[in-house]
Amino acid sequence: MEKKKSVIGKAVDISILRRIFKYIKPYRTNFGMAVFTTITLAGIAILRPLLVKYTFDHYVETPNAEMLLTMTLLMGGVLFLEAILQFSDAFLTNTLGQKIIKDLRVQIYKHIIGFRLKYYDNTPIGMLVTRAISDIEVIADIFSEGLIVIIGDILKVIVIILIMFIINPELTFIVLLPIPVLLVSTYVFKKAVANSFHEVRTQVARLNSFLQEHITGMRIVQIFNRESAEMKAFEAINAKHRDANVRSIKAYSIFFPIVEILSSVALALLVWWGGKGVLRNYTSLGDLMAFIMFLNMMFRPIRQLADRFNTLQMGMVSSERVFKILDTVDVIENKGKKSADHIKGGVFFKNVWFAYNNEEWVLRNVSFDVKEGQTIALVGATGAGKSSIINLLSRFYEYNKGEIIIDGTEIRDYELSSLQKNIGVVLQDVFLFSDSIFNNITLRNPAITREQVLEAAKVVGADDFISKLPGGYDYDVMERGAMLSVGQRQLIAFIRAYVYNAKILVLDEATSSIDTESEKMIQYGIDRLTRGRTSIVIAHRLATIQKADKIIVLEKGEVIEAGNHQELLKNNGHYKRLFELQFKEENKGVSL
Repeated sequence: MEKKKSVIGKAVDISILRRIFKYIKPYRTNFGMAVFTTITLAGIAILRPLLVKYTFDHYVETPNAEMLLTMTLLMGGVLFLEAILQFSDAFLTNTLGQKIIKDLRVQIYKHIIGFRLKYYDNTPIGMLVTRAISDIEVIADIFSEGLIVIIGDILKVIVIILIMFIINPELTFIVLLPIPVLLVSTYVFKKAVANSFHEVRTQVARLNSFLQEHITGMRIVQIFNRESAEMKAFEAINAKHRDANVRSIKAYSIFFPIVEILSSVALALLVWWGGKGVLRNYTSLGDLMAFIMFLNMMFRPIRQLADRFNTLQMGMVSSERVFKILDTVDVIENKGKKSADHIKGGVFFKNVWFAYNNEEWVLRNVSFDVKEGQTIALVGATGAGKSSIINLLSRFYEYNKGEIIIDGTEIRDYELSSLQKNIGVVLQDVFLFSDSIFNNITLRNPAITREQVLEAAKVVGADDFISKLPGGYDYDVMERGAMLSVGQRQLIAFIRAYVYNAKILVLDEATSSIDTESEKMIQYGIDRLTRGRTSIVIAHRLATIQKADKIIVLEKGEVIEAGNHQELLKNNGHYKRLFELQFKEENKGVSL
């Protein structure tokens, strides 16, 4: 929080600016041309008033119609050149900004997808969206409306004041009388708008987080009739966003009239004092006309400077937020060197302890083994630790104590991407992207052919329903697979796991919330998918795992029983009681 305050308090944070400028290196030519046009514009801007002065002094007071036309055409040519340079300057600075934020956005997305899952447990997704979209867009303004333009404006003002002093020091002094008041007003305005802009960015992040979360969870909102309550919560956040914007609008509404008043006062003083000088012949008419033009040219950038500095400052704040994400190191360590491409699938959990937070243990001294090609089932109540075992085996999370070994090698000794590529995970809540069935299966992997997908679909028993869809494998499932049933989404996930040909398969066996026909399809798919592979199945219905080679019974993160179905029934323990309870409820027609 202190770091943010320091950035807000300064117009330019050198360390952040230096870091931003590193992204300019690939576009040095573009940047150099932008700086050149900006400096050239500042120099050319003074030509028109000087030409006006010369024309009035030499060809108006001493009439010369031919030279008056020539000077007018010359002024038109300078104006045309200035317009071309202004176009070039705007195009170059905006193009530079867009190129840089494109590179930044790619970098931050690449960084975000490398975070371990625990980071997403503690970070609102809407905030990450704001950083990757809105905040990066603001950074582009550093180049299109910020630093380069500010340098050009300041340079223009300095050149104008110097030329005015050279032409007529007395008139220059008169014109500059309101400037101290303008500078104080600009400073107050800049500070007020900076605070409100920062609040606006904060509220934008909150709005994005709220909308992303609640639109995703709209089914729950509507099922429990919470539309009115959630609407009130959204109105409160939206009101804070509005109030932050209103504060900046108020600052603008006060500042710009003050600038206009001070500009008018300076013009009035110039006309009064300069007019007297012309009448008394110690000031030329050309000087007066040139100073009127200089005055307008000077006040315009001064008026815009406060706004430019706030744009630059907001770019600094947004940059700091983006760099904070880029500086976050929250990844699974990948120090392993060994390839997992040739593993056979023997898995051994040895005295494994795991906690998501501190020492609130989710798994306690868990030990079990799975031989190559075996299928084991994990059984237990919600919160028993079944999903945690899956997450640890795939190294989505790091275990605190103990060892997890595959084919005699501790999993941390395997190269991470190689390990994860060879462990296929099919979750109960299948996530599908808004895309075709084919792309959801292959995840746009060019190495997987359509023929492989068709073969896999036939193997797991899904080809029939896919072929009947409009467009078949090119059917767009829409966001999160909304156009498919739960069972159909599960079968798509099976095909995905099959074509990626993982050596170890982990299944969150989702048959507890689907109809009997879909359950048969899924069970068929599971049987085909697990054939010849080491498989770990999270069991929800015990009737589906009776053929498993081993069943691990978990309770409160500990293994309390282990054995096959018949052995566990003989033990007369927790598994038998759970099996009998499910059997009775199924006979009553209750699907678990």
